[in-house]
Amino acid sequence: MQFSGLPVSDESNKPSRKKPIFPVTEGLRSYLKQHGREVKLPVHYRDLLQHITYSVPLKDKNQQDTLWETALYDMRHWDFIREGLVQMYAILKTEGDLTFTKHLDVARIDYCSFANSCPFRIRIVNKFNDNYDHYYIKQADASRIYGLELEHLLSPNRITYFTHQNTLVEEHIPGIPGDVFIRNFLGDSQTNKIRLAKEFVKFNERCFVRLLGDMRSYNFVVDITPDIEDYQYRIRAIDFDQQSYEGRKNLYIPQFFKENRAFVDLCLTHLNQDSIQQYQTEERTMMAFRVASSRFRLMELLNIMGRDKPLSSPEKLLQLKTELAEFFNNPSFLKCRSVGQLVKRQLKQTLQKNLILLQKNLSKFED
Repeated sequence: MQFSGLPVSDESNKPSRKKPIFPVTEGLRSYLKQHGREVKLPVHYRDLLQHITYSVPLKDKNQQDTLWETALYDMRHWDFIREGLVQMYAILKTEGDLTFTKHLDVARIDYCSFANSCPFRIRIVNKFNDNYDHYYIKQADASRIYGLELEHLLSPNRITYFTHQNTLVEEHIPGIPGDVFIRNFLGDSQTNKIRLAKEFVKFNERCFVRLLGDMRSYNFVVDITPDIEDYQYRIRAIDFDQQSYEGRKNLYIPQFFKENRAFVDLCLTHLNQDSIQQYQTEERTMMAFRVASSRFRLMELLNIMGRDKPLSSPEKLLQLKTELAEFFNNPSFLKCRSVGQLVKRQLKQTLQKNLILLQKNLSKFED
């Protein structure tokens, strides 16, 4: 895939403002139970939503609106909610071991009605040293769950999340939001722009290979790790609502969003096409290794996803498979009858060469 600096421009190419919540089917629920993702939770999404007494807008340290509101609860419900949220943090972090919860407390509950899943962000504080951590409670949306699971299996990152009935609980993914990074860190003299450009190329490739859409700068974070003499960067998606939902192919390629133009310019300034192709090949090779190591679980997930037909509209599915068929000059995409089948075909199309090479190398090693 050519890497260019041409952003999406017209209104019709923008992602949907609101995506419907798709229910978790029996097949997906069975998969979640089998792989330890379905856990009985002490508090549900509806408990937090129904018992809000009132809320106040949450401002950042510069007194700018964050689009979040701090939710407040009547004392009749607070003890139950507080205890359940602390226990839920223990489920996320220590597999339900409540030994350490005596010094934990709920510092704040924030609510965002702007996002698709209308999430709650829970701040847990250590009463001994005031250290805090966050996690999220959301409506269980099948699209997002498939996105989380594909991220866990195919990306270099591991994701901790649990579901119970119509509730989804996710760990906090640390990092600097992409738009904040562009504004405050991109021009910093200590930022290694070449390594950052390399990582954006790889992130761009990961999203397209697995059809994760709407990766505008505020939907991913930049994780910075000090290295021997410099810094390494990892770009991580934090919003998985648009997993193979949209119909426009370019919406699955982060380089085409105008919000990411600064990253694209960085790549075009510091990398030549040979380097870009090298990094794209490196990422596809690593994804092929991950496919090989998790092939049975991945195939099970994709087969279930293939049977879950209401994960997008018929019009969007038709548009996406048509555009992919034209892009790859492969009519096999047109035979896909569901989003899951389309994701499976996309993985085969983009990773097949790498998987064949991997298999040949393994055969040589065995010989």
